[in-house]
Amino acid sequence: MVSPPPGAAAAAAARLCFGLCPRPLMGSQGHPGPPGNGGPGEGEGGEARKLQEGRVARGKRRKAKGKGKAGAGQGGRGSGAEGKPGLQKAKEAAGLGAEAGARAGPGEEGERGGNVEEGARRIVREDEGSAGAGREARGRGDGKEEEWKVRPGRREDARPGRAQGRGAQAWGCIAGPGAAGVAVAAAAEEEAAAREPAGRPAAGPALLRLPEELLLLICSYLDMRALGRLAQVCRWLRRFTSCDLLWRRIARASLNSGFTRLGTDLMASVPVKERVKVSQNWRLGRCREGILLKWRCSQMPWMQLEGDSLYISQANFILAYQFRPDGASLNRRPLGVFAGHDEDVCHFVLANSHIISAGGDGKIGVHKIHSTFTVKYSAHEQEVNCVDCRGGIIVSGSRDRTAKVWPLASGRLGQCLHTIQTEDRVWSIAISPVLSSFVTGTACCGHFSPLRIWDLNSGQLMMHLGSDFPPGAGVLDVMYESPSTLLSCGYDTYVRYWDLRASVRKCVMEWEEPHDSTLYCLQTDGNHLLATGSSYYGVVRLWDRRQRACLHAFPLTSTPLSSPVYCLRFTTKHLYAALSYNLHVLDFQNP
Repeated sequence: MVSPPPGAAAAAAARLCFGLCPRPLMGSQGHPGPPGNGGPGEGEGGEARKLQEGRVARGKRRKAKGKGKAGAGQGGRGSGAEGKPGLQKAKEAAGLGAEAGARAGPGEEGERGGNVEEGARRIVREDEGSAGAGREARGRGDGKEEEWKVRPGRREDARPGRAQGRGAQAWGCIAGPGAAGVAVAAAAEEEAAAREPAGRPAAGPALLRLPEELLLLICSYLDMRALGRLAQVCRWLRRFTSCDLLWRRIARASLNSGFTRLGTDLMASVPVKERVKVSQNWRLGRCREGILLKWRCSQMPWMQLEGDSLYISQANFILAYQFRPDGASLNRRPLGVFAGHDEDVCHFVLANSHIISAGGDGKIGVHKIHSTFTVKYSAHEQEVNCVDCRGGIIVSGSRDRTAKVWPLASGRLGQCLHTIQTEDRVWSIAISPVLSSFVTGTACCGHFSPLRIWDLNSGQLMMHLGSDFPPGAGVLDVMYESPSTLLSCGYDTYVRYWDLRASVRKCVMEWEEPHDSTLYCLQTDGNHLLATGSSYYGVVRLWDRRQRACLHAFPLTSTPLSSPVYCLRFTTKHLYAALSYNLHVLDFQNP
C-alpha cells in the first residue's frame, strides 16, 4: 500500500485537529504539533523554526542593518529574497507540501509580491508575541529586535483559542472572517465609497435596480414630503430626486414657483426644487422685512422690475438701480436718471428697451434705456394718470376723460391714432396680450361700468364688464393675465377676476379686503399667488386664489406714517412695495 505524501498527512491532521479540538495546539509556524515541555514550539515546526532563526541571524550579520526587518514583525521569519530560502527549508522539514505552501509566510510574499487571493487570505501569525515577558527577555538576550506590526485591515480578534502551556503560548489561525472582520470590512467599504463620486448603487433594494424611466414614473406619484425623505437615503437618490421632472408637478401647485397657469416656466434658469423650497415660505408667510430706499418728502412712487434692475419714480425723475447678488439690497448709486417732466411722474412702463412715462404735466415721455435719447410730447389737457405699451403701440388715460392711442415708431412719435371719449376720469389702462383691444378703468362716476374694453384698431367700444358696481367704485389697477382673463381692484375694496369666455356681466371670482380698505395695486404670479396693496398702514396682503380668505398680511407702516401701498412687484424670492416715504422689501429666500 502506498503511503500518502507527508504534506497530505499534515493537512489531514490539521483538519482533524481543527474539527475536534476547540482550542488546538499549534506549533511555532501556526501548524498543529504535539505539545512539548522544552520551550516554545516543540512540535513538527520546532526544527524548522530553529533553522529559520539561524538563517536570519546569519543574514543580518552579512547584510546592512535593517535588511530583513520587514519580516521581523512576523516573528523574525525573514523578509524579501532572504526570507524565501529559510522558509522553504522550514516547509520541507515540516513536510507540509502543497497545502502548507498555500499559506506561505510574508517572506515569500516579499519575493513574489503576492496575488489577490493570497492577499485576501493572509494571516497574521504572532507566535512569539503572546509567550509572555520571559520569552520576550530571551529574544532580547539572543540579540533579536522584534517589531510587532499589525497590517492594515487585520483583526486582532480573529485569532483562535490559545494553546496554553508552561513554556509558551502559541497563537493559531482559522480560515474565514469572524464577526469583527465583517464589521471592519464594511467600515472599509463605506470609507472607500465616501471617497468615490456618488454613483448608482450596484446592490441594494430591488427599487434601485429599476430602469431610471420607470423609477421616475414611480417617484412622480410622491408628494413633496416623501421626495424629501427619499433624498435622505443615499447620495445617488439625493441626486436623482433633484430632477426637475419630479418637482415640476409640485411646483405648479405651489405659490409663486415661476410657473404660470398654462405651464409656462418663467424662471427656467433656477432649479425647480429650490423654487419649491422658497415657495413654502410664501405659503407660511415667513419673510424678513427691510427698507431699500428712503426719501424726505411724501411722494406717489411707481416702479418696474427688469432682470437685476429696479426702476422707480421719485418726483419728476425715474431712477434705475441695480440689485446686489442677494436681491434684498441695492447699489446706492443709481445706474441712470431719466428726466423730462415738469411735474411728478404718475405712471411708467418698460417696453422694447424704452421707458414710457406719464406725467402730471399732461405729457408722455419716451426714454431710451441704454442711451440719452429722450422725447416728450403733449398728450392730454390734464395729468396723464396711466399708460401702457405693447407691440409698438402706446395707450394713455387721463383725468380729462379721454384715452388715446399712439405709435412708438421714432418717426411718428406724438401722432395720435385714436382719441376715445370715456366720459369719466381714467385711472388705469391695459393692452390685451394679443394686441386686439385694451381695457380702461374709470372713476365710476357715471351710469355705466367702470371697466370697458375698446378695439385697439378702430377705437370703438366692444363691451362693458360687470353691472353691479356701486357709485364711486373706481378701478385703480387692472391687468391682463391672458387674452381672455384679467384682474381689477380699486375703491370698492374687492379684487375681481374676469373671464371673458364665461361672462361679461359678472366676475368669476372675487376677494374682499377684510378691513374695508381701498386697494391701490395688485400683482399676480400668473398661477395661484395674488398680492395687493391697501390704503391704510401700508398693508401688503397675500392671497391664494384657490381660497376666499386672505393668506397673510404684512403692515409696513404705523399710525404716524400711515401710507398707501402705491405699487408692488415681486419675484420668486422677494416682494417690493413702494410707499410714500420709502421702498420696502420682504425677503422670502432668507427669512
